[in-house]
Amino acid sequence: MAQGVLAGLRQDLFHDAFAYRPLQPMWTDGAPTGRPRGRIRARARWFPHAVVLGFALLTLVLAAHGTAEFDSPLSLVTGLISAGAVVMTLVRPVGAWWVSLVSAPVVTLFGSSWGSWPWPDSVFLAHLVVMTVVAARTRPRTAVWMWAGTALYGFVAGVVAGPGEMNGSNTALMLFFSAVALLVTTTVQVRREAHREVTAQQTVTAIERDRRTLLEERTTIARELHDVVAHHMSVVAIQAEAAPYRVTDPPPELTRSFEVIRENAVAALTELRRVLGVVRAEDYEAPDAPQPTLAELEGLLTNVREAGLTVEKTVTGAVRELPQGVELSAYRIIQEALSNTLRHAPGSQARVEISYVLGGLGLRVVNGPPQGLVKPSPGAGHGITGMRERVTMLNGEITTESTEDGGYEIAAFIPVQRSAEESV
Repeated sequence: MAQGVLAGLRQDLFHDAFAYRPLQPMWTDGAPTGRPRGRIRARARWFPHAVVLGFALLTLVLAAHGTAEFDSPLSLVTGLISAGAVVMTLVRPVGAWWVSLVSAPVVTLFGSSWGSWPWPDSVFLAHLVVMTVVAARTRPRTAVWMWAGTALYGFVAGVVAGPGEMNGSNTALMLFFSAVALLVTTTVQVRREAHREVTAQQTVTAIERDRRTLLEERTTIARELHDVVAHHMSVVAIQAEAAPYRVTDPPPELTRSFEVIRENAVAALTELRRVLGVVRAEDYEAPDAPQPTLAELEGLLTNVREAGLTVEKTVTGAVRELPQGVELSAYRIIQEALSNTLRHAPGSQARVEISYVLGGLGLRVVNGPPQGLVKPSPGAGHGITGMRERVTMLNGEITTESTEDGGYEIAAFIPVQRSAEESV
């Protein structure tokens, strides 16, 4: 506890005590200063500065004998010291308190007007104003330390002066007025800070509310997308299954084509329900179907070949089991690349190259230009974006570019850390 107290004292009164912290102009957008317009409103921003300078001038006047004239240059100097401490609160608040406290005995001993001990009228007013302004510009804990430092100075000054001067000491009066001023200032400051925090919290709450509304709208769209696409895919699967029975003696190629259409429709419907079904309800539980890996790549290639795309696969390096995230991302990248080939280059040939190296996994999918009478289908470009996101998530690299013969090439490298067995 003692260490915490000393740390707080050092931070509030000693750390960067004379740092440059200018008082900013007052905010004039609220009532009542928000009502005036033009020059009045512009000048109202400097009202706190004018009040501080006014008290500095009053301190300078009180440093004189009964009138506004000074008896000697020394009185002018001591008066300027007290007034300077007040003005200093505008730029270096904590340092101004130190100047006011340290200069108090100097002004009291060498000033032309002694007044009460140890706080003459000018020193009394200057120090009270300094503590009030500093308390308004710093944290409440600083106000407590300033009041304690002021009480310590008053006690030491009374002990040094002796019992005679202690009877006429105005330290108790200083501590009373300063306590009231600091209490009022700190209360106002705490309430202002609480209002600021409440306003900030309300702003954050409004932003979160907007985000939640946006997420709800996206969830609604996802649910509608799931319903619409699932319905149409179901219709496609049913029609593909029933189509061969509507033709007398259909050829085997036609029957197989409808079977492939139905199988793809059912697979797409299952994948759609697995991915988008999570937005159907809060208590939705995703199915426990295993994620595809590179070991299942041959099935994907067979499916693509049956759709009319000629695909060759080349595997180099020592085939080994990779982390699940790498296996899934590699499978999805190849799947998306082949889907793009079917969509944008129908009738072309594709080549899939998989390279197992020590540092990771290399992928390369190359397709030729479109051939035949089927026109390419336009795309939105989300496929390549998804591939980039998967590779970036695994700290990999990916390049996509057109080839010289009019085809397209996708090359990716996914780093994989070596296991302890491989390191040995």
